[in-house]
Amino acid sequence: MGDCHLGGWRHPKLKRLNFLSFQTAINKCIKEKVDFILIAGDLFDSPYPPIDILKNTFGEFRKLKEAKIPVFLIAGSHDYSVSGKTFLDVLEKAGFCKNAFQYEEKSGSIMLQPLIYKNFAIYGYPGKKSGLEIKDIEKIKLQDAPGFFKILMLHTAIRDAVPNLQINAVNEKTLPKVNYLALSHLHIKYVKENKVYSGPLFPNNIKELEELKSGSFFIVENGNIKEQEIKLKEIFTLSLEIKNALSATEEIISILERENLKDKIMILKLYGTLETGKSSDIDFVKIEKFLEKKEIYAFLKSTTKLHLSEPDFKINVLDSQDLENQLIDTFQENNPSEFNTIISDLIRVLQVEKLNDEKLSVFEDRLIGEIQKIIKI
Repeated sequence: MGDCHLGGWRHPKLKRLNFLSFQTAINKCIKEKVDFILIAGDLFDSPYPPIDILKNTFGEFRKLKEAKIPVFLIAGSHDYSVSGKTFLDVLEKAGFCKNAFQYEEKSGSIMLQPLIYKNFAIYGYPGKKSGLEIKDIEKIKLQDAPGFFKILMLHTAIRDAVPNLQINAVNEKTLPKVNYLALSHLHIKYVKENKVYSGPLFPNNIKELEELKSGSFFIVENGNIKEQEIKLKEIFTLSLEIKNALSATEEIISILERENLKDKIMILKLYGTLETGKSSDIDFVKIEKFLEKKEIYAFLKSTTKLHLSEPDFKINVLDSQDLENQLIDTFQENNPSEFNTIISDLIRVLQVEKLNDEKLSVFEDRLIGEIQKIIKI
């Protein structure tokens, strides 16, 4: 399994559902009495997850330890830290797992050393931010383990799985030969020969909820690679073109009245060019209250493809020597207010950058202090 992203969702119910998916996978592994578990990166959504997520995750790893099922893992691009210190280390020190990234640098190569378990030799290399692991992966070699079933865990993109995407990727043909390649990072389900992307345990955003509709992991038994779907809730998507924002609320509600939405995750996608009104005229609070009566589990909306027919004002960019001042002057002409005199000062303050050694809290206090002086609070 991989791309668990525990703690990733801000929506409370989806954050809980994300963890329940992880719990479901763990319970399935215990029930099936698997020999061991591989987690190919992004167990957590950040190197320093919230305390409630940590507490619950430790509880699931304790269950695995009591069931005598070892866990081998690597860091992903989300739970990777440049300092090398993450809560994956805490899990390992507690005896709940082992980090499969064991290496030494040798003659310009990265020599991966195996973790030996029964007749398996398990190797791993972590993911990093912005695909920085790709150049390193090109240098990896495996310390030989004759007679063992070799497994390599990577958190990266391989070219065969993303042929049409314009991103950096590893040429899988250059990788060391292994019996099984356990992959994560791309949030796709991909099985080709002995190469497997597990897919996320739970969709990580609205697009993934709509496209994948469920999470997944894989159980490998006697060479058979079996997908295990995790589908805890049904997904219902309403995609609707909107031209009149003033009547859109009632239009949306009238469509949803006919749908059985009980205990489902509802995704509302609005698109189009508004000829009447603006997006703020759509009463999403009223829609959400209606959905609560329909006993919806969770409501998500997307309005990124909903646009106004024309901008509020036009700027002749070619004739403008100072676009910022022209924008301010045009705004002041169209929106007379006693507060217009502080616009330039506010823009100047908001352009201030954080100093190199300045803590975020100190920077925020400094910024707020300057703003308070301008607006005289």
